[in-house]
Amino acid sequence: MSPRGWSLFALMCVIWGIPYLLIKVAVESLSVPVVVFTRCAIGALLLLPFALRQMRALRPHALPLAGFAACEIIGPWALLSDAERHLSSSTTGLLIACVPVLSVLIARERPDARRWAGLAAGLVGVAVLAAPELTGGSAWSVTEVLLTALGYAVAPLIATGPLRDVPTLPLTAACLTLAALLYAVPAGLTLPDTAPPGRAVAALVALGVLCTALAFVIFLELIREVGVSRAVVFTYVNPAVAVAAGVTFLDEPLTGGMAAAFALILAGSVLATGRMARTADEPAGRSRRDVLHPAEERPGSTGQGGR
Repeated sequence: MSPRGWSLFALMCVIWGIPYLLIKVAVESLSVPVVVFTRCAIGALLLLPFALRQMRALRPHALPLAGFAACEIIGPWALLSDAERHLSSSTTGLLIACVPVLSVLIARERPDARRWAGLAAGLVGVAVLAAPELTGGSAWSVTEVLLTALGYAVAPLIATGPLRDVPTLPLTAACLTLAALLYAVPAGLTLPDTAPPGRAVAALVALGVLCTALAFVIFLELIREVGVSRAVVFTYVNPAVAVAAGVTFLDEPLTGGMAAAFALILAGSVLATGRMARTADEPAGRSRRDVLHPAEERPGSTGQGGR
């Protein structure tokens, strides 16, 4: 990867490793719709003033934009927030680590023996991690997290497919605005009777500013810089950040089973996303530079500038 790619990658490792801690804190005092609405509204308000001049570029892409928003924000953030009412932030972060495995399963790629071994190891790791929760009565919560992971695996394919040439900033702002509008009424109906504690408010602000507005701009730039399969590799590190945050700030336990599951998921993801002769990120007939830098701005284009 280029120095720019590594910088974006490092930021995503941290920024999307801490939302599990922040969501856990927020849902202790606030409803799921309030958490999702506030997070989206803060992100949208911060990004819209900078994106309004480019909104015209979104008009031909309304359907894939809605699909991306559904897979990356509208569905996953509600599912994830609801799941964390019952699961620890550490367990949630570890389960999300299966995103690279799911990405390989749904991408137009030809798995070889190494990748099949990786897929198997990753799925075994998920099973090891999920088994205690299933027997403990949290089967639906585990399902919610896995559905979230599936959405996170599908969304980058939309971003680098139908939305490939759409500027990052208006795309992010539009998706967050759409999500905020959808959750506005449910959030209004479930507002708490008393003011939430300060740490819940702080968690929401951090979710909106750091883990939403800033993170989405970085994320979309990353997948356009290095491709889908390489971009989601930051999810290898996110679980370690999530576990460290949960253990440090919420006194969550770190068990041998969790460590073993993480090792299996990590090893499986590394094997499953290893380099192949040709991947969905590097289709036939296109140079590597064309794939990694598809949206360079030209006069009259809608590509994101500043690459």
